[in-house]
Amino acid sequence: MRTGTADLPLHGGKAPPWLFKRMVKLSGAIVEALEFEYGVNEVLKRLSDPYWFQAFACAIGFDWHSSGTTTTACGALKLALNGKEEEYGVSVGGGKGKASRKTPEEIRKVGGEVFGLSEASVEGLVKASVLSAKVDNSCVQDDYQLYHHCLFFTEKGEWCVVQQGMNEENRYARRYHWLGEKVESFVNEPHSAICCDERKKQALNMVARESSEARKASVDLVKDNPEHLKKYFMKGQSCLNDFDSLVMPAHHPVLPCDLSEKDFAVLKSAYELQPENYEELFCLKGIGAKKIRALALLSDLLFGVKASWNDPVKYSFAHGGKDGYPYPVDRQAYDYSIETLKQAVENAKLGEKEKYEAVKRLKECLLVV
Repeated sequence: MRTGTADLPLHGGKAPPWLFKRMVKLSGAIVEALEFEYGVNEVLKRLSDPYWFQAFACAIGFDWHSSGTTTTACGALKLALNGKEEEYGVSVGGGKGKASRKTPEEIRKVGGEVFGLSEASVEGLVKASVLSAKVDNSCVQDDYQLYHHCLFFTEKGEWCVVQQGMNEENRYARRYHWLGEKVESFVNEPHSAICCDERKKQALNMVARESSEARKASVDLVKDNPEHLKKYFMKGQSCLNDFDSLVMPAHHPVLPCDLSEKDFAVLKSAYELQPENYEELFCLKGIGAKKIRALALLSDLLFGVKASWNDPVKYSFAHGGKDGYPYPVDRQAYDYSIETLKQAVENAKLGEKEKYEAVKRLKECLLVV
């Protein structure tokens, strides 16, 4: 289930080295404390909550509302967990830009070699990474192109995703959260909460419940030879209102639906593969935002089934922020927080050890008696 979305303004600059080193330590300490107190699955639940993640980023000292919150917090966590996956029971694959494309490779390496997950479990994690990215990049067309993708996963194969897209026009970023244990379908209402400063008047959402019939119609259109559909995409006929043989509502969006010969070749390949359902369809190579939008248009035009055009979108300070907002980072307080968390976890572990020793001594006494 996609658990939420957050919209953030783009800000330049990087966290200074003295701060980022502390971010790595504190983020690791927070994860360790959570894992010890509630279990590793709780770590995934917290990361998949857009409000908690925002508070977490603020707690480790980053900007309270900038796009760098996502990339820096995930980057700090990845460094904190790197090489300690067995200790923490959780790992993270991916990152920003080119690093995001290494996610499958990192999943296979840690999942198979470190966690010892079965091949089926590892490939299931890879599939979750690919599908969550494709849904937020192509099936939800909100004008945000993904440039950051991280998949967090445990030694039991549980996972969550934190990824972010950018809108070059308004200079905003949108962050998407997923929680694996709640995913029943990647194509039907995968999100349960939305957090946003900007709600678009219209955004094609092919994974909305209201789009279910449009999804079925899209599959039917591809399974039926798409060659005869070319006439609907002649130059100048780029929206539903241009087809005077049909009466369409005035509020229907205008779509740029000119498909090239190359685009039709992709649809022809999809037809030859005969996908069984919408998930299989949008996973096919070459089926991106443009083809998904075109099939949604045709589903409305030919069958009268409409897709959803509702934008599927919905913050905490502890140590200050790197730019001095709401106040400069208090280094002494920051270091104190790191040591306090570490000490608390160590004391808790020591307490468990003492309990174990006491029980062991009791058993020995009982045996003697």
